[in-house]
Amino acid sequence: MRQAGRYLPEYKKTRAQAGSFLDLCYSPDLAAEVTLQPLRRYDIDAAIIFADILIVPHAMGNGLSFVEGEGPVLETVRSTSDLARLRTGFESAQFSSVAASVSKVRSELNRSISLIGFCGAPWTVASYMIEGRGSEREYARHVAYQREPWLFDLIDRLVVSSIEYLCLQIEAGADTVQIFDSWAGELTDELFGEFCVEPIRKIILGVKARHPDVPIIVFAKGANYRHGAVYSETGCQALGVEAECSLDYLRSILPRGAVVQGNLDPLLLLCSDEIVSRQVAKIVKSAPMESHIFNLGHGIRPQTKPEILTTVVKAVRHADNG
Repeated sequence: MRQAGRYLPEYKKTRAQAGSFLDLCYSPDLAAEVTLQPLRRYDIDAAIIFADILIVPHAMGNGLSFVEGEGPVLETVRSTSDLARLRTGFESAQFSSVAASVSKVRSELNRSISLIGFCGAPWTVASYMIEGRGSEREYARHVAYQREPWLFDLIDRLVVSSIEYLCLQIEAGADTVQIFDSWAGELTDELFGEFCVEPIRKIILGVKARHPDVPIIVFAKGANYRHGAVYSETGCQALGVEAECSLDYLRSILPRGAVVQGNLDPLLLLCSDEIVSRQVAKIVKSAPMESHIFNLGHGIRPQTKPEILTTVVKAVRHADNG
């Protein structure tokens, strides 16, 4: 989770060189450099391309900027007339730049290391577009309850563009792709199937029609007891899991052999080596190695000391061998 980022001094140097966050995302040379930086520090099995979940709306013509200390600010979409300014994102400079980054990383990455592409899920991305920022989602949920026709149109457009975006990453060299629904957990059961599960199912169907053998991971953060529905109804090959959801519980509701990815609490990385090692071992031993991808339950915090990730990796390797 956010392998490359503000906790790494080499990232900060590259970020300063880029000038802005979006310039970093859209510079294939710099994005590839940032993607590869964690691989030079840590004995890890996969790289995830450096990009952002808001690449898709930006490629569709929705205004986007990143404000220092505030985060993303987007042009809002709240009506049918707002939808009129959006395009598909196909053949956009944004998609082409990310595909070029993937291609460059794949050419420099050892074949034994997997490369992961990704996109944001329609509900999370639509929420950003509706709210204009990421601080709250109340209006987005309000219009979801009202089943506004323009919201369904927006979701459908995001599905179409996300399929193209993921396929471009696969064709550029991504071995697997992941769909992040960061705000799925805020949806009530009434809305969850309609706005989380169904759009993701459509994306997976579209990607599989072109690339049937590429594994797809879905991370519906906060789904908790609904992870079973996500796994069974979307057609994904693996589930990302938040730190708050027990792997033991998941094993009780998922089919035997279902793959899960997770779920160390990022806050633990601010603790001592002893505590981190103990918690890592506990997670590794709670799921069979052949059906568990060790990961965090969310992104690495900026104040994390890089050295603690070495402790994490060693603890995973030791627990696996033990």
